[in-house]
Amino acid sequence: MTITDLAVLPGMLAVTWTDGTLTRYPTIWLRDNCPSGLHPQTQERTLDLLSLDHSPELVAAERSGPHIGLRYADGHLSTMPVAFLDAHRPGMAAADAAALPATLWRADLGAAGIPRHGARAILADDAALHAWLADTAAFGLSIVEGLDDRVSAGTDIAGRIGFLRRTNFGTTFEVVSKPDPNNLAYTSVALPLHTDLPNQEVPPGYQFLHCLANEAQGGGSVFADGFAIAADLRAGDPEAFRLLSEIAIPFRFHDEGTDISVRQPVLTLDGKGDLIEVRFNAHIAGVFDMPSDQMPAYYGAYRAFMARTRDPAYRLTLKLKAGEMVVFDNRRVLHGREAFDPSTGHRHLHGCYVDRGEFASRLRVLARGRTEAAAA
Repeated sequence: MTITDLAVLPGMLAVTWTDGTLTRYPTIWLRDNCPSGLHPQTQERTLDLLSLDHSPELVAAERSGPHIGLRYADGHLSTMPVAFLDAHRPGMAAADAAALPATLWRADLGAAGIPRHGARAILADDAALHAWLADTAAFGLSIVEGLDDRVSAGTDIAGRIGFLRRTNFGTTFEVVSKPDPNNLAYTSVALPLHTDLPNQEVPPGYQFLHCLANEAQGGGSVFADGFAIAADLRAGDPEAFRLLSEIAIPFRFHDEGTDISVRQPVLTLDGKGDLIEVRFNAHIAGVFDMPSDQMPAYYGAYRAFMARTRDPAYRLTLKLKAGEMVVFDNRRVLHGREAFDPSTGHRHLHGCYVDRGEFASRLRVLARGRTEAAAA
């Protein structure tokens, strides 16, 4: 968008755009964001904000093609890109290529509705990588098909995004039945819907489960969109939603060599009140310790959320095949497993995590590349 008029006012610059909108930029903001205050290579801030007056005096502003020139009373001159001013209007968040809207889903999505993408294309082509990441971000869930029959095939895909997240279970982990397990995932019992590692200060973001073998009877994978469950709870029982988003509870995992705990609410909201994270794992929730007069209502809210995780209206079940990998947002999508009989065949999943920040970074870089290619 282009500028039709500039007006220097006390303490601010008023900009009128071609669509008729008016934006006011405080002079301290303009001076703080002067391109001369950024390192030319790293684009990090080098300006010391305390070196400025609390309200620098702007004395003149004029348009010059794709820039505007600003002159201050202390003699400082700024050349500000019009595109920068358009993208960073006060009161409006800048566009973020990684902030894709969530597509809420329930059981009627069906296994056939889960976005599917081919491993070979993801590994070889950035456009295919971007399409897969965008689908996974929107649905919180996708399946990658056609992986090679080797343990590292899944981590090769995850590595296309960024660094793997190391936890107390290692950088990668094997989901197999073990004789001496320290986690229910390493047994053959059914796992109710949950999110992984809510006891961590920051739980892992995206989880990758590569199926190497799934020959045992049973062992179907179960998923539910925690954001859809929470949205319905908020609409149908707003008091339960409030309690789950305001009262922190303890989560704890401990074994012989580890004792990791944290206190956080089941539902985390951002500053606008939008849901950004679900922490739900009844097996490692600690002992509730809120005041006793809050406990009955809190238990009611907690049970209301739990009941929805058992409701078939939200649950989606599929049995992964060798060569498939399910990828999901661990801080949104709840996952579980049907019981299986290890005597009837081998079941082996190889897993890893990539944090949300790495995932979002790759989306932004890929989107930037697409924009640059289109402009060329």
